[in-house]
Amino acid sequence: MTGIRKVLAAGSVGLALTLFAAAPAAQAAPAAQAAPAAQAARAAQADKLKLTVAGDGAQGVTIQASYTDGRRLEQVVRLVLTATGPDGQKVGPVQLEPQPEGHGFYSSGPVLSTGTWKVTVNSPAPLPGKATATVRARAAQSPPAPEPVAVTKPTDGAGGAGAGWWPFAAAGLVLVAAAMGVAMLFGRRRTD
Repeated sequence: MTGIRKVLAAGSVGLALTLFAAAPAAQAAPAAQAAPAAQAARAAQADKLKLTVAGDGAQGVTIQASYTDGRRLEQVVRLVLTATGPDGQKVGPVQLEPQPEGHGFYSSGPVLSTGTWKVTVNSPAPLPGKATATVRARAAQSPPAPEPVAVTKPTDGAGGAGAGWWPFAAAGLVLVAAAMGVAMLFGRRRTD
């Protein structure tokens, strides 16, 4: 490699590294300027919760808690469920525990008997919220048994899901060999 080529290659690498190093700093500057305004807006909404109450398809209740501005809830909050059912039956207060299904997801488990219930969920301070919904509780049912499925091999000679990779690998090898050949041809010094 001649001296000029080495200088050009080093300059190109240096320029690329400089651009890659400067890109995150350029992106962080507008975000840093917008951060105080966003924090102020969030602080105004951060003191209230939006609670979405629904039945779980059986004899329980599910609750999705989030901030009123739509952000998901990252912390555990205290939610209390009360319910009034058919014939004046009452359930609660029941303290709800967070579930592993996601942030802000709570479930009561089977606390309701079959029938239509008016369910109220409250969240006390520091994150107050309240929601009321009508929930239809049903007896739990088990899912139907799955149908047996026959597993067969493909008869079209495809050879399975991974059979199509080798043409790409062969094309890649040919391209690498061609590039090396061109580099060797033009890279030799002429001694004329």
